[in-house]
Amino acid sequence: MSTSDRSRTIRDAVGLGAAVGLYGVAFGAAAAGAGLSTWQALTMSAVMFTGASQFALVGVLSAGGGAAAAVGSALLLGTRNTVYGVRLAPLLAPRGWPRRAGAAHWVIDETTAMAVAAPDRELGRVAFWATGATIYLGWNVTTVIGSLGAAGLGETAQAALDSVVPAAFLALLWPRLTRTANEPAVQRRVALGGAVVALALTPFVPPGVQVILAVVAVALVGRPRRVAAGEAA
Repeated sequence: MSTSDRSRTIRDAVGLGAAVGLYGVAFGAAAAGAGLSTWQALTMSAVMFTGASQFALVGVLSAGGGAAAAVGSALLLGTRNTVYGVRLAPLLAPRGWPRRAGAAHWVIDETTAMAVAAPDRELGRVAFWATGATIYLGWNVTTVIGSLGAAGLGETAQAALDSVVPAAFLALLWPRLTRTANEPAVQRRVALGGAVVALALTPFVPPGVQVILAVVAVALVGRPRRVAAGEAA
C-alpha cells in the first residue's frame, strides 16, 4: 500500500464522512420536534449510530406512535447492518474485543461501501475506520447543534420540522436509487413497493406500524425464487 493510495483513501473517506455527518443537524432538529431532549438525541446518535433507524424512530414518535412501533421500525431498518457485518468480518478481521465492538458499532451503509470499494484489503480497512470515525464525530456534534437550534425556535418554526424527517430520510435514500448504485432498478422497485404499502396502510393502522408491515411485505415478495431445472437450462 503506497503512501499516495493511503492518503487518497483517507481524503475520500473524510470527505464522504463530513458530508454525511451534516445530516445529524436534521436528526437533532427532528428529535427536538418529537419531544426528545438534547441529551436523549445525543444518546441515540452515540449508541444507535444508524441514521435511517434514528429518523424512523423519531418520525414515529413525532407522529404520535407508541414506543413499540417506533423501536420496531428502527430495528427492522437496522437489520441490514447485520448483513453488512457478515460481509465485512473477513475483510476487517479486528483483533481483541474493543476493536471488534468498535467495528460492529461503525458498520453502516457508508463505511461498508467505502471498505468494499477499496482496491485491496489494507486500503479497505483504512477506508472503513476513517469513514466511521469522521461520520461518528460529525453526526454526534451536529446532532447537538440541530437539537439546541430547534429548541430555540418558536412554535411556528417548530411546525416546519415535520418535514425534516421525510426530507432527510429521502436524502439518505436517494444515492442508493441512482443509476450508479448496485442493481438500481431492483432497489427502486423495492423502495416504491414499500412506499405504496406504507401509504395505503397509513389511514388504517397506528403510526409506525405501516413501516413494519411494509418491510415485511417487501421481504416476502422479494424472496429469491427457486429456479427449476428446466428454466435454468
